[in-house]
Amino acid sequence: MSEKRNYDAEFCGNLPIHHINSIQDYGYLLILDNHTLNVIQISENFSAVTNEAPAQMVNKHLSLWFSQEGVDQIAKLIKGDAKDRIPINLTLKNDSKQSHFDGLVHIKKDYTLLEIEAASKADQKSFADVFQEVRQFISAMEHASTLEEVCNVAIKQLRKVSGFDGVRMYTFDAEWNGTVIAEEISGALESYLGQTFPASDVPKQARALYLKNPFRLISNRDYKPIRLYPVINPLTNAFIDLSDCNLRGVASVHLEYMQNMNVSASMSIRVLREGKLWGLISCHHIGPNHPNVDMRYIFEWLSVEISNRITAILNQEDYQQSAFRLEKRTTITDLIYAKDDIIEGLLDDENLNILSLFNAGGVVVKIGNRTESRGDIPDKSEVYNLMLWLEGKGIEKIYGNDYLGNVYEEAKAYEKVGSGILVIPIDGRNGDYVICFRPEVIQQIKWGGDPEQVINVDKDGTNYHPRNSFKLWLQTVYGQSLPWSNNELEIAESLRNFIFEFRTKQLYN
Repeated sequence: MSEKRNYDAEFCGNLPIHHINSIQDYGYLLILDNHTLNVIQISENFSAVTNEAPAQMVNKHLSLWFSQEGVDQIAKLIKGDAKDRIPINLTLKNDSKQSHFDGLVHIKKDYTLLEIEAASKADQKSFADVFQEVRQFISAMEHASTLEEVCNVAIKQLRKVSGFDGVRMYTFDAEWNGTVIAEEISGALESYLGQTFPASDVPKQARALYLKNPFRLISNRDYKPIRLYPVINPLTNAFIDLSDCNLRGVASVHLEYMQNMNVSASMSIRVLREGKLWGLISCHHIGPNHPNVDMRYIFEWLSVEISNRITAILNQEDYQQSAFRLEKRTTITDLIYAKDDIIEGLLDDENLNILSLFNAGGVVVKIGNRTESRGDIPDKSEVYNLMLWLEGKGIEKIYGNDYLGNVYEEAKAYEKVGSGILVIPIDGRNGDYVICFRPEVIQQIKWGGDPEQVINVDKDGTNYHPRNSFKLWLQTVYGQSLPWSNNELEIAESLRNFIFEFRTKQLYN
């Protein structure tokens, strides 16, 4: 037997990836003092542009290298309301080639991060080139009516627009494990459709960064890391926070992870639902691949469109389920009124009772000296002990658990009928409850590699490495039921409030 574990590893989640203090080599980073526009930190590779050593460039004004028009624009942005990811175009000063740069401005309290790279080349697709494809993309998504259709349309069109060898859609579960629900691949990429990857593959601090950045680009895993000079930000006396930067360097463990997947370039795009990370779209390429700035703006735009369409479909499904349950709940409360009895109203109608309302296999209702049940439930002594346990825990609010044996050892004896419970406390101090039971649902999880081998530490403890195999690894999970949805918990709370009011009226009438 196997138990489902939480793989959101603390070790991976504590790595300071936003303070990595280096950048990728496809661009340049300048840190500016907001008051003076002097350069206070600079990426060492900018020397190739100016023919000056980093030590010669710090504490000098930005206008020494860039046109006054661009410098004035940055000064205006610093005084404005927008603070993050502001696009800008800059021209190198006193340069015969008139070098042009695409940039992003990130404004902090005392300093500004300016990340720049050479302007887009004409041999790559521009915004105008793909506009028609994007319109078709959005139209196709609007005509998709199910989550599966939207995800498949999205990755198919993204691969067509981007040219990556493979595109996959992941969705996160409650423990932040990511399952591949759609896939478009070619070449030597391995199929992972239907497989689940442990939460530590996208640890919590990386997930937090996706709330700040719509995408994460690593155009070449063999890039040469570029250091910042000086190492310490003179205004904060600490490593600089590069959370907002597209250029932010990559932890070596992730580059090794990419190597083990046989990919040289990756681009991950967030999918949000109501401000929270719902999933990721992961683009992979066998060789290096560097989408230009225009293409990345398109990806950013499509991230919003995909997120909105997925949110709309899921919200519609939630609304329909909510309306369906609310109608059932109203019928049950009407029965309670008609019979003037809570237990009879909850249980007597064979076609529409509390079992059908909550998709439960069994239910026990105890009020005062009366105890009645329907469906498949544990033995009486086991139910009695469960109620004592609930009393001991002081359950006074709606309580839902889909893995009861994990918190209550005795429940493992009856997990086939009661792996999950939904408790509606009527009067917890007197042990009066409605307890709905859900049976065990045996799950087979197709992991992308052994989730127990997420990180391998060298014998001397100095270095660590990601798992080197993503071969299908099957796990059978026992002892859990279908989870209780948020809407079911809300309906349960609504029913509890009704029962409380109904009992109060009975007592005083």
